[in-house]
Amino acid sequence: MSVQATFCATLVDEWVHLGVTDAVVCPGSRSTPLALPLAQRLRTHVRLDERSAAFYGLGLAKATGRPIVVCVTSGTAAAELHPAVVEAHHARVPLIVCTADRPPELHHRGASQTIEQDALFSVEARWRIDPGVPAAGQESTWRPLARRAYAESVHGPGGPGPVHLNLAFREPLTDGPDALPARGGPGSVPAKHWSAAPATPQGRFEGRGIVVVGGPSYGPVDPQQVLAFASRLGWPVLADPLSRCRVEGTIAAADAIVRTSPALPEVVVQLGAPWLSKALGTYVTEAAATGARVVVVDPWQQRPDPLGVATEFVHPEANARAWLAAMAEGAGPADPAWLSSWQVMEARAQEAIDGVLATDLNEPQVARTLYRYAAAGDASVFVSASMPIRDLEWYAPALPAPPEVMANRGANGIDGVVSSALGVAAAGAPRRTFALLGDLAFLHDVSGLVNLPAVPCTFVVVDNDGGGIFSFLPQATTLGADVFEPLFGTPPASDVGAVARGFGLAVDEVTKLSELEPALATATAAPALVRVRVPTRTQNVAVHDAINQAVRLALRP
Repeated sequence: MSVQATFCATLVDEWVHLGVTDAVVCPGSRSTPLALPLAQRLRTHVRLDERSAAFYGLGLAKATGRPIVVCVTSGTAAAELHPAVVEAHHARVPLIVCTADRPPELHHRGASQTIEQDALFSVEARWRIDPGVPAAGQESTWRPLARRAYAESVHGPGGPGPVHLNLAFREPLTDGPDALPARGGPGSVPAKHWSAAPATPQGRFEGRGIVVVGGPSYGPVDPQQVLAFASRLGWPVLADPLSRCRVEGTIAAADAIVRTSPALPEVVVQLGAPWLSKALGTYVTEAAATGARVVVVDPWQQRPDPLGVATEFVHPEANARAWLAAMAEGAGPADPAWLSSWQVMEARAQEAIDGVLATDLNEPQVARTLYRYAAAGDASVFVSASMPIRDLEWYAPALPAPPEVMANRGANGIDGVVSSALGVAAAGAPRRTFALLGDLAFLHDVSGLVNLPAVPCTFVVVDNDGGGIFSFLPQATTLGADVFEPLFGTPPASDVGAVARGFGLAVDEVTKLSELEPALATATAAPALVRVRVPTRTQNVAVHDAINQAVRLALRP
């Protein structure tokens, strides 16, 4: 049985050689042969709940940019990884998912903790393998297997993502390894991945255009390259906070501005993931209907065009930098007044937003204040799906040095937010991480607080007593409160502050705007919670309407 211990030690040795630094391990017996060398060679994070553990690894991988090994035992423990694997697939985050399994002779015989695992992630995995129980004579295949898993997680044709190793082990499970097979021989150096030349432009960009920049799920974005490209053409940059491009001079209030029906562009260039803003989507759709070119830069050939309005897809391999440089070469602004008109609209819109949010504590103000505070303190922000990420997208201002913002934007679920934020904090410590989330998202992943790691993560929980985003949907006005509240509003019966204290978090209660920044300033090296009690969900809809109306009046001719 030392063969399987040697096999596992070899995998880990090769991953260390390739630059893997962290592993997330859940307690379990069948995974012992792999868990032991991981704990000996890598920085190992032990988490109790497999579902939480996978999201924790996802956060680590987002923050470090390196593949993270996730190791669990067999049975439903492996199935618990699925939500995070789905997110890693869609968000293009590298994970090496290792599920221990029973040997073949225990399958289909009613053995404990034995399910069909080899195809658990058949849709999401960039690559998957079930190599069987390790056996003598296979040693020459072990390092290539580890290298393949690493390479597929980083260089998959659809971009980075999860790979799945389903590893069967026999008892006994605690034997030590023998000497590891030597590194070297054919295939001992990972193959290089070359980028093709940038796509040949289908015609120089002419006329008035906009650059819409989203998060990195659909290809990495270089802020300086984007800004240089737009500046050369005299176009405004509409930058999502996730893009790290929302610097001074870009358009941050795009969602509110496009609701006022400004002049339509003749060209739209989309980089990264599409925005969540339906208003911006409508604006681009209207431009396409008038004949505008809608160019989607798509390095991994995933066709991120949910509106179905793209007129061109550009597929520069690996990233868009070379293509942007080529397209900007020799170009000049066709209409100097175009960019200045957007800059004037941005200045007036920001003034209008500040006027509405000046003194009251509300959800947009929480997002706006936290964003500014994180930038000033060189902290990162992890933001939940649903309303928090929309409030950042719509109301976070353009800043000289914006904070790093991350989110689970692959599948856009609220699950795993607590665990992912803790993983981001673990990767970035001692740098502080703020997690902006709602009360339901916090409670949804509360198991991530079990055996809390001592990392500088502050959860800023916007407590509006339920699911706030549903109040913006037709269900809120077409259904009676007796139906809407239990099915959609879902006010939690659990007290967020009491739950947090039960897991050992320090809790700061905020009920006034003047209390928010002092609460954020309570720096701590351990996880803490700032509970922000905001107005009702109905009042929150009214605040958003008031902002849009104020911007509309400010931009009125």
